[in-house]
Amino acid sequence: MADSREVVLRPLLVGALGVAVGASLVVLGGRAVLTRQAALARRRIGKPLGEDALDADRVWGGRFDGPPLELVLLGDSIAAGLGAERRKDTLGARLAKGLARAERRPVRLRTAAVVGAETSMLAPQIDALPAGYRPDAAVIVVGGNDVTHRVPVSASVAQLEEAIERLQARGAAVVVGTCPDLGALRPVPQPLRALGSRLSRQLADAQAGAALRHDARAVSLRRAVGPFFVTQPDEMFSLDRFHPSALGYRRTAEALLPGVIAALGDGDG
Repeated sequence: MADSREVVLRPLLVGALGVAVGASLVVLGGRAVLTRQAALARRRIGKPLGEDALDADRVWGGRFDGPPLELVLLGDSIAAGLGAERRKDTLGARLAKGLARAERRPVRLRTAAVVGAETSMLAPQIDALPAGYRPDAAVIVVGGNDVTHRVPVSASVAQLEEAIERLQARGAAVVVGTCPDLGALRPVPQPLRALGSRLSRQLADAQAGAALRHDARAVSLRRAVGPFFVTQPDEMFSLDRFHPSALGYRRTAEALLPGVIAALGDGDG
């Protein structure tokens, strides 16, 4: 005769095993769906813009007197300005022109950002700067590729903090434009788009915390410009529906510029 405890425990164990197996199947099925959707999104977006942004590095605001302020942009394709059809419409040029008007001084733009970069690539971008280069202001926009490539938030944040420290050691006032809301990307199907939105928000919050811990400025691009990309996608996105258009970069620069001006003021103080 079977032990009474065995009679009681056996159905409980069988039930628990069934739940575990069912949950595993749901997880595996969910991953399969997300994998298929990611492949679909890549096909929809493609690479109609190529992988090279326009070169906008020059002195902007030459009509103003005085030595140029040095502005450097680091990060990914947004920082590089991919999607802009004219040099003056890239994020760097927009920021340089706005900063020149605000400070009544020329601004020399240097773009170290690389299309497709993750946060781990900030270090080689800084390594590539001339040894004696001392920027007055550095703007970092990065994170979207970390989300799509599933880089752990802790790793991204550690790499961002190192970059902030290294730029500050060169004398730069640092501004971080936090990870944009990937939920605005219409070519990405649901539920992958919702997952991207949640993960990009988590990374953005962690980036803001990292900036504040190191006395850098953080600008939430999700809050500042995200609603424009959601409600006006045809105007805000370029032809690949993934990177900003000229208007998208203008809005993004307008969101970042007050932080850059304030960061420079902090340095003066």
